Amino acid sequence: MGLIMETKIYLMYGIDTAMHLLRPGAKWEISNTMITRWEDPRPCPTWEELQDTMEKIKAFEDSIDTILLPEQIEQITGFKKMVEAA
Repeated sequence: MGLIMETKIYLMYGIDTAMHLLRPGAKWEISNTMITRWEDPRPCPTWEELQDTMEKIKAFEDSIDTILLPEQIEQITGFKKMVEAA
């Protein structure tokens, strides 16, 4: 049986997903909020565009009642490994 989570685990939220949605296939690197490498003929998205897209991704994930199995939570968070290492 699945586990109802008290804390939402975001599976898609992140800069990689935002960049893929904005500029699929672009080659890029980022350091802090500065894109340091951009290899694509399309214009590089701004940090504001990336943040806006990430907020939309987060809102989308918030609208879905995801139920994860305990082993999925452990795999995603690495919680069990941290406990065993302590």
